[in-house]
Amino acid sequence: MEHVNGFKAAVVGVLGCLTALWGWFGWLVVIWIGCMVLDYATGTAAALRAGEWSSKAARDGLWHKLGAIAAVLVAAILDGVVRLMLENVPALELPFDYTVFASVLVLVWYILTELGSIIENAGALGAPVPAWLSKMIAALESRVDQANGEP
Repeated sequence: MEHVNGFKAAVVGVLGCLTALWGWFGWLVVIWIGCMVLDYATGTAAALRAGEWSSKAARDGLWHKLGAIAAVLVAAILDGVVRLMLENVPALELPFDYTVFASVLVLVWYILTELGSIIENAGALGAPVPAWLSKMIAALESRVDQANGEP
């Protein structure tokens, strides 16, 4: 039992240190990366199960992930530029501290997209998927689009 408590304490300590280092935004990035890995793994498994796996489709999936990484990096650069402008242009002021905005919306949108794809892959693998779960993910993704000003 002491080993279990020691393990729990070690896990909590490591997570606490990582949170202090990364903050909540870092965990959002970790969640997104985890979702990308899970989506790629379940997509590969679904294609293998259906007998439709091909190296070209697998490469296309990786190119898709690389494009998403580029989009998140662009949003992070945009956040940095906006923050620099707000800090160095006296005429520009907001009634709150600006740290990140575009990056968060882009990350959340990609997380929801990955979760939708994982649910589709789970269905293709034969798992029963509640219809409300797919609808909930789609509704959340739509709300993020609305927050970005999209219709």
